Amino acid sequence: MRRTGTGLLSLLLLTLCAVSASAEKLTFDRLFSPPDLSGASLRSPQISPDSRYVAYLQGKPGNAGQFDLWAYDVRARRHRLLVDSAVLAPQDEALSAEEEQRRERQRTAGFSGIVEYEFSRDSRRLLVPLGGDIYVYDLRASPAKAVRRITRTDEYETDARFSPLGRYVSFIRNQNLFVYDLLSGTERAVTTGGGGLVSFAMAEFIAQEEMGRSTGYWWSPDDTRIAFTRVDESPVADLERFEIMADKVQVIRQRYPVTGARNALVELYVTALDSAKPVTVEPVRIDLGGEADIYLARAEWFPDSSALTVQRQSRDQKTLTLLAADPASGVTRELLTEQSEAWVSLNDELTFLKDSPQFIWSSSRTGFRHLYLYGHDGKLVRALTGGEWNVVGDGGRRALKGVDEKRGLVYFTANAETPLERHLYSASLRESQGSPERLTDASGWHSVTMSEDARIFLDTYSTPERPASLTLYSAAGYVLDVLVANELNAEHPYARYVDEHAPTEFGTLKAADGQDLHYRINRPRVLVPGRRYPVIVDVYGGPESQNVRRAWTSSARSNSGFFQQILVQNGYLVFSLDNRGTGYRGVTFETALHRKMGTVEVEDQVRGVEYLRTLPYVDPARIGIFGWSYGGYMALMCAMQAPDHFAAAVAGAPVTDWEFYDTHYTERYMSTPRDNPEGYAAGTVMTYAEGLRSPLLVIHGMADDNVLFTNSTALFKSLQDLGKPFDIMAYPGSKHGLLRMPGTGRHAYEMVMRFFDDKLKPSAPGAGDAGQRGEH
Repeated sequence: MRRTGTGLLSLLLLTLCAVSASAEKLTFDRLFSPPDLSGASLRSPQISPDSRYVAYLQGKPGNAGQFDLWAYDVRARRHRLLVDSAVLAPQDEALSAEEEQRRERQRTAGFSGIVEYEFSRDSRRLLVPLGGDIYVYDLRASPAKAVRRITRTDEYETDARFSPLGRYVSFIRNQNLFVYDLLSGTERAVTTGGGGLVSFAMAEFIAQEEMGRSTGYWWSPDDTRIAFTRVDESPVADLERFEIMADKVQVIRQRYPVTGARNALVELYVTALDSAKPVTVEPVRIDLGGEADIYLARAEWFPDSSALTVQRQSRDQKTLTLLAADPASGVTRELLTEQSEAWVSLNDELTFLKDSPQFIWSSSRTGFRHLYLYGHDGKLVRALTGGEWNVVGDGGRRALKGVDEKRGLVYFTANAETPLERHLYSASLRESQGSPERLTDASGWHSVTMSEDARIFLDTYSTPERPASLTLYSAAGYVLDVLVANELNAEHPYARYVDEHAPTEFGTLKAADGQDLHYRINRPRVLVPGRRYPVIVDVYGGPESQNVRRAWTSSARSNSGFFQQILVQNGYLVFSLDNRGTGYRGVTFETALHRKMGTVEVEDQVRGVEYLRTLPYVDPARIGIFGWSYGGYMALMCAMQAPDHFAAAVAGAPVTDWEFYDTHYTERYMSTPRDNPEGYAAGTVMTYAEGLRSPLLVIHGMADDNVLFTNSTALFKSLQDLGKPFDIMAYPGSKHGLLRMPGTGRHAYEMVMRFFDDKLKPSAPGAGDAGQRGEH
């Protein structure tokens, strides 16, 4: 911050250096035991609309994965427990199939207790789904009377929300939309035709997994209307897949939209609500255009409820159109259109101003993602930001954090100084591309949540050497309170391992086309003179990703940062490089893989290995590679296309043939198999299977509904037909996120470690010194 944090940061770094606990190596036993090695943390913090409270989820002392609901009172500077999940729902919850899938898409599978909540507009109440039912907590009531139970049914209610004015609670039950009137205590069904292959107000698989849309309904700001989807999955390919458990096999019929095939049919309706009538008015269908094969990406109402905006994306994803719909007639008009020869990314920055008929939009039309101000008529007013950098949020999601119309300021996160960091900035609403002011001083990674009135914000801040702290600031940059200091002092869970913590070094290489490739490397604190060390290349490499960043753990995979520390403390170096095609570097960098996945990414990873070979302490014959999901795909492609560069490979949950993957993700980058057969052939792992010469371990969950297990079985057959030896570790009942689960996560990481130890570690005392090579 301008006025915040350098003194605090210096103190924390000094504390880190001064920790005198005896040095210990990190172990898998400790990694998967409480308390969390990263220290105290607050999950899913939200600031109430009136800026009075900060609500958050916190794990129980003996079970970090079971969350309770807490609140921090900004005025009183006091934390208090609101809802103890074990008291409110003492029985282990059995999730419905829809909720299991929803949590898998939201990456919250494996957690229990309270995993989501919502403030009412007046900041008085919190909506708490728990155990399949819905509760409302009143912040002003006495503890004995604070909790009100809204539903008590055998069915599972999902996607529960307050209406904007707080009169109603809406939710999904049995594939239909329901509304509960908090004043009368009555419930009504908004839709009744859901069931089987038809659902109402629910986000389809593609929307949840690939489009970042987890809902299928939207309240009007005045509480009088609801827009909702009707999804018909009958056109989608009906695939049979096996979910192989430890003691049984289930045949799952899954509607999975494979690339080049048909998607679900999605329609949009608006219905009016009349509190005096027990039933809803006949819904109005919104005209989304003559082409049915499109994506309904986003929907949002005008502030005065006069129109509903819809982001309509073409099937080839080269066109994104913002429509405004009349809720009474369903007639739409075009506000603006974005087009690209490669693809147009979805827009999460759409924000309507309250005091003027204008909205903020983001676009990559200049080659970099920036903010623009538009009128309600769709005419551009001015560009708010500009330059060879990107306005970007965590994971590429919403970067626009707040708008202060009185002061004429817009707040956003971006990577203006370096792609390795994320900072909060402000820019003028009234000037075109004025110089943005950086509000976060400390070097590193800042994840920001701002209040609705843009008066205060939460900053989750970390670096590779210090775990995340959480601080509450005023918009002017003054510290209001430190909610989680998380200092690395003697009491911190990680204290005893600090002396062995491997520092992170950053650097830059050049790609074949001259673009910068950022990398990071972790190595032992002390290198033995003359010794050459094995290296593990930690790879992801896929679109809209970033592995190389100045943040704690430096990866999105649970516990992966600590796993890297274990590798280093056991004699490895760990190297990671963000190749062309990864995210948040501008259109030229990101579209380098367009229509040719598995090409430039491999070239750049090989460039990284060639650099490693120049280092005097690296053994060029003992370089392995490990990745998960797209990273698993990359590990296979690198090992097969560049076998002389990689001595061993571990591929977790890999895509092996893009024809097995889904429409929205795959077609965005590769088009369809019919339109781009050469690209699909060149991007298929089995095309290069003959080139495999190094030891290979493939890991996959046998109930994976994202990257289907078929990807691995197809690879197994290909390698077997070629007489290629390889190792397999398959996890019964596990899905794509098995690394995040305590049992399978530990087992998988230990398996990877043993595999690399066996293939890359020296087989005799003294091996690994200069001139020595391990067996492979």
